[in-house]
Amino acid sequence: MAKSRITRLEVHPERPEANRLKQAVALLDSGQVIIYPTDTVYGIAAALDERAAVERLYSMRRLDRKKPLSLICSNLSQVSKYAIVDDECHRFMRRVLPGPYTFILRATRDAPRLGQSKRRTVGVRMPNHAVALALVEALGRPLLSTSAIPPGQKDVIPDPAELAQAFSGSGVGVIVDAGLVPLVESSVIDWSEDAPEVIREGAGDVSDLT
Repeated sequence: MAKSRITRLEVHPERPEANRLKQAVALLDSGQVIIYPTDTVYGIAAALDERAAVERLYSMRRLDRKKPLSLICSNLSQVSKYAIVDDECHRFMRRVLPGPYTFILRATRDAPRLGQSKRRTVGVRMPNHAVALALVEALGRPLLSTSAIPPGQKDVIPDPAELAQAFSGSGVGVIVDAGLVPLVESSVIDWSEDAPEVIREGAGDVSDLT
């Protein structure tokens, strides 16, 4: 039996059409998993509060349930609802976000309990990509997300057409297609303690912190 094909919802990468984003939002609200573009790679995501969809995301990616997913937020107010951000971190975030950074922060009570750790932390991203930001804004709450790496593969794919083929039959609701993405890594900063620690130097400038 042929694998079911995934619909590619084409949107403008800088001026995404609101009516098309509504289609993706409707799928997220109905508990489906989608693939969408960021300023680094394509991500695969579920709505924050759709627990069954989050579980399917883990299954699709064949991820260990101990691996936490990232919160994709559209603004700093949203970040502050789910993470504890001290003054110094907040100033840095205001300067560099949206951008290719992942921040590991202490979690608030509202943050989802994902993964297993001695400390309650959450990974937060605010990608510098109009489609990702508009999608979260339209949804009204963060996405839980990880890189859209097809099952059994190690490498990310920058081309949404190839992603559609690689994830066919997986249960992904739609691919929000904004064309090719840069295929770079975000810089990862652990700011869950008083002083920041750079975990990975990626596309985001961390020279002020090293």
